[in-house]
Amino acid sequence: MPQQQNPNGNTLLLVDGSSYLYRAYHALPDFRGPDGGPTGALYGFINMMRRLRRDIPAKYGACVFDAKGKTFRDEWYPAYKANRPLMPEDLAKQIELIHIAVYALGWPKLMIDRVEADDVLGTLAMRAKQSGMNVVISTGDKDMAQLVNERITLINTMTNEQLDCDGVLAKFGVPPERIVDYLTLIGDTVDNVPGVEKCGPKTALKWLEQYQSLDGVIAHSNDIKGVLGNNLRRVLAFLPTARRLVTVHTNCVLFPDVQSISKSLQLRAEAKEKLRDIYVRHGFKTWLRELDIQAEREILININSGEALGLRSPEIEVETDIDRHYEMINVWEQFEKWLSAIKESPLTSFDTETTSLNPLCARIVGISFATGPGRAAYIPLSHSGPDKPVQLPCDEVLEKLKPWLENPAYKKVGQHLKYDAQVLANYGITLTGVEHDTLLESYVLESHRSHAIDALAMRHLDVKIIKYEDVVGKGVDLIGFDKVAVNVATKYSSEDADITLRLHRVLYSRIQVDRGLDYVYRSIELPTSRVLQIIERNGVLIDKDRLIEQSNELTIRVLRLQDEAHVLACGRFNLNSPKQIAEIFFQQLRLPIIKKTASGAPSTDDEVLQKLSENHQLPRVLLNYRALAKLKSTYTDRLPKMIKPDTGRVHTHYAQAVAVTGRLVSNDPNLQNIPIRTLEGRRIRGAFIAPPGSSIVSVDYSQIELRILAHISGDESLMAAFEHGEDIHRTTASEIFGVMRPEITIEQRRIAKVINFGLIYGMSAFRLASNLGITRAAANLYVERYFARYSGVKRYMYKIRMEAKSRGFVQTVFGRQLWLPEISSGSDPRRKAAERAAINAPMQGTAADLIKLSMISVQNWIEQERIKSRLIMQVHDELVLEVPNNELEVIRAKVPELMCSIGKLNVPLVAELGSGVNWEEAH
Repeated sequence: MPQQQNPNGNTLLLVDGSSYLYRAYHALPDFRGPDGGPTGALYGFINMMRRLRRDIPAKYGACVFDAKGKTFRDEWYPAYKANRPLMPEDLAKQIELIHIAVYALGWPKLMIDRVEADDVLGTLAMRAKQSGMNVVISTGDKDMAQLVNERITLINTMTNEQLDCDGVLAKFGVPPERIVDYLTLIGDTVDNVPGVEKCGPKTALKWLEQYQSLDGVIAHSNDIKGVLGNNLRRVLAFLPTARRLVTVHTNCVLFPDVQSISKSLQLRAEAKEKLRDIYVRHGFKTWLRELDIQAEREILININSGEALGLRSPEIEVETDIDRHYEMINVWEQFEKWLSAIKESPLTSFDTETTSLNPLCARIVGISFATGPGRAAYIPLSHSGPDKPVQLPCDEVLEKLKPWLENPAYKKVGQHLKYDAQVLANYGITLTGVEHDTLLESYVLESHRSHAIDALAMRHLDVKIIKYEDVVGKGVDLIGFDKVAVNVATKYSSEDADITLRLHRVLYSRIQVDRGLDYVYRSIELPTSRVLQIIERNGVLIDKDRLIEQSNELTIRVLRLQDEAHVLACGRFNLNSPKQIAEIFFQQLRLPIIKKTASGAPSTDDEVLQKLSENHQLPRVLLNYRALAKLKSTYTDRLPKMIKPDTGRVHTHYAQAVAVTGRLVSNDPNLQNIPIRTLEGRRIRGAFIAPPGSSIVSVDYSQIELRILAHISGDESLMAAFEHGEDIHRTTASEIFGVMRPEITIEQRRIAKVINFGLIYGMSAFRLASNLGITRAAANLYVERYFARYSGVKRYMYKIRMEAKSRGFVQTVFGRQLWLPEISSGSDPRRKAAERAAINAPMQGTAADLIKLSMISVQNWIEQERIKSRLIMQVHDELVLEVPNNELEVIRAKVPELMCSIGKLNVPLVAELGSGVNWEEAH
């Protein structure tokens, strides 16, 4: 597939400063600086500008504000904007500071006399489009939707909404070219532009659909009956003026003010000092710390404007697509030339093409390298397609590459190199020298976004690359990569290696400027990838016969539950059919409807069954049926089939770049979700066994998230409880129920445990009442008493929500950024869910960082001591090892010590160890 991308390789990023002034002011609380002055709008505005620069790579840009005084629209219609209130005094005080901050951040600023910001933006956008550029306009103004086309898109930083042509149609019901007609009909109360009285969006859409355009509506005005028809005919003479007023004008004369953005701006030392002054004066401590980290680096700001937009001279150097030189290596002379090249290259991009997505079974089809932008090569090794290619012998090539692959002095970069390392291990090759991984770079920077290489190329390089399915097809047309023609494979694989190298340069430059992100990437994620590759390859021994026996037992129990359900329902039905269950529950048995699905049908999910089971037998039977059927299908039936014949073990895959919190995700099979609270779940864990002469050892952090909460909240009572080794749930129960700790009952401790863990997940009093089966008043009382005892926790929860709203992310103790795209959502449920996530994410993320650091530390120690014990699983806050019995004592002494010393919190970490012949005994 040929390369497709913007021919100029440039993006113009425009900010509607006037729109965001008010949005920033109203979105944030009444923040005050050290001098008592208002800072909310300034903080919000700076945050928006920083996020834009981080999220949207652009070469050109400007921030546009309305100038003081009247505009040409006032001459057309004197009442234009006549009903707008005066700017709030606290906002007016921050305007000059915002303008200064815009310059200090490296943005050109535009204010054109007698021309509204919308029209300046429209003129710049259209000139850029005509120059072949892509344009992104950051605004909250619906009027700007009329500018959207194949090259111009809108983004609302406050809500994370992005609008292209399809997005405009979905949001407004009309395409961009009909937005002006739509606005003319409904009017604009903000700008005091009257439309047709009582004509709302639905009526406007109806008319435009029927008559195609505003002109069509006007031409058929006599056909529209009733009050709306009379209202339309009453304003016919004014509608052309209204249309003129709501139209964004794109041919405004911007000279001479536009000269202020006609050159490249850099964030030089002078700008840093201006930013430092702003941050110090107004108490923006986090940004001040970030600025200190950058102090020794010169950060280039890639925002230019001017000549490329046709504003001065048409002659400007524009970055074009990099020349590509992709080679297919099928003779030894070429191979030796490239072997020398990768040995001399300071960093080589490396990729394998294989026969399977399962790395432990995959065989190599070809290998690609890139040593510089546009310089890449592909070695076909096992292609067997109809083109019958000439290829070098696979074994000989790997033998010659092995010294380079295994030498840590030769630095490599790749996209998801854990996979390539596993594939090479199939050939007895240990990949070392992994200096960078673009999958992990992207994950550290933007854990909430896609990390697929094609998505990264579009997002960061503005390049559309060949996709895997473009090469191998899909569905019935799917072929193995070994059947792909070598000339096609050369383009595809060489491009992957080339793009990976180019992506690394962009991504790592952004990581380097943030000390926290750099630590998370280099000291946590990169070494974790190596440890995971070892754990995956180690696998875990499974007692196949034991699982088959359990599966047979579960089959009998599932059938009995099915028969019992049929008796209770007075007839046979499909226990796996939500529709049939709903008919029996809500039509036949007349059970109460607890909640509904998104489509409006009565829900029969587990939460509903749990609620109904309090008073009804059939829901209880269905809950048991679902639980046992899931265990049977997911584990007792499936695990025996997943045992690898040559190892006798099950080998899970740990996805490192999926969960936004940094947690690992186990799949194929998922070993992290085996229930531990049920007898059946524990029996399945009992089938995870140690070989003769060895034991399974489980080491688990105790109450890790509560300990992290104590650290990050700084709550003195919570820290003291952990420092003194108290039972935190008993301590909390003592405060809530007002009794001495020795007198706490089991039930009171259980309630305190639910409260302790529920509140760190942002649980409301309503949900707490539901979970505990108590009244809402009682739950409110418990929450009030909790926060009275742990006031530092309450302060933390408020502060972290505000931080999340202003920055769009929260951080772990180690500096990992946890993004919350819905934190400013217009949807109340989504926003509240994001607020709850903001409270818990720093704790869950820090726990994820700690267990990864533990894995690294334990694996390094195992290798240093050259012992035979090995890591075989990671499950949430738990490490599982397979340990020869003669090493049990040294593991018992050392591993908990390593896990408790890798992160210095303000409270002690505790790791509890257990051992046994199987996992169930050990945990």
